[in-house]
Amino acid sequence: MTPRHDERRAVLTGLGAVSCLGAGVDAYWNGLLAGGAAPREVDLPHLNMRATRMYRVPGAAVPEQPRRHAGVPLGAVPRMAVGAALEALDDAGIEYPERADVPVVMGCEMGNASVQEERRGADGAGRPRWTPLAVAAAAVAAAIGSHRGNISVGNACSAGGYALGIASDMIRSGEASVVLVGAADGVTRVGMGGFDRLGAADPRSCRPFARDRAGTMFGDGAAMIVLESAAHARRRGARAYAELAGVAWSCDALHPTAPDPDAAQLVRAMHEALADAGLRRDQVGCVLPHATGTPLNDAVESRALHRVFGRVADPLPLFALKAMIGHTSAAAGIFACLTSALILSRARIPANAPMEQDPECDVWLPREGLLRLERPAVLVNTCAFGGNNSSLALAGWGWSA
Repeated sequence: MTPRHDERRAVLTGLGAVSCLGAGVDAYWNGLLAGGAAPREVDLPHLNMRATRMYRVPGAAVPEQPRRHAGVPLGAVPRMAVGAALEALDDAGIEYPERADVPVVMGCEMGNASVQEERRGADGAGRPRWTPLAVAAAAVAAAIGSHRGNISVGNACSAGGYALGIASDMIRSGEASVVLVGAADGVTRVGMGGFDRLGAADPRSCRPFARDRAGTMFGDGAAMIVLESAAHARRRGARAYAELAGVAWSCDALHPTAPDPDAAQLVRAMHEALADAGLRRDQVGCVLPHATGTPLNDAVESRALHRVFGRVADPLPLFALKAMIGHTSAAAGIFACLTSALILSRARIPANAPMEQDPECDVWLPREGLLRLERPAVLVNTCAFGGNNSSLALAGWGWSA
């Protein structure tokens, strides 16, 4: 592989989060160590559904501002995105006026839909004028004072993974030295109802790889990452959590919602992400799988992981994040990437949630204490309706390809 030059290496220098575990990255990490959050009832009227719970962000953790952008009322989702973005930039040490030159790339699925649902409801203000759903990226750009472009990526539950790929390309091509990349999603009646009608919503909790899993359960929140060229980070003396060393996308192109049982394209994405990073499979010390808790997805991904990693010297630990914070939709890939950066920088893997594992999902889910990360890389998978897959390979900062 061609030696990597710092101008083309994308490193994570700032992290921000608003999650069901509270406001801020410290609350997020400590919450993972404590076993994650518990789902609770969604406080929307007339939820005539089988599954009516979510992993909810505490009300006190949702920022009060900004309430509007360009005349558009902003619900909790874009406000959480702004809060996480400001934390990430502060964490990276990027101040004004440098923020004016930072483009914003965000994954978006339901976005600002809660505002429309509230105003169209029985207690709302009637039919509102049209407002865009994908307003979070613009609201974040305005809040940080960016004069660069903002991009919204809508690849369903892989949106965050695809957003990271776009941001990585911007760094590698020299288009930008710093990119603020993230995603946010929240509580919407249409999102909950869609999965309920599909029979893909678990009324109890999100239980990836469990024998009795019955579907997924959503969570809301926002996660933001400052991605920066290593050369730029070195010049300003910034600390890097990890390198986003490899990115790959693929598409099953088989079914509107179900994954391809053969998993050929997910396998391809994992292989190509590792190749892009210049990593061997035996250098991966942990995988954060997509692992939604739906019966087919978890079984297919388990088989795909065996095809990619086969038999290595030691079992490969997995961390099933959605058991801790639910399925955060468009933000799932960003939360997984942020978590991987924390795992790499701390060299520790949190324990998985306790459950009775499905023997069809023959993967290792450590459940005792903090496991030491023994190898220099972490792999992240995201999968989505339409067969959209992305895989991300993160490496500890300082490794050499």
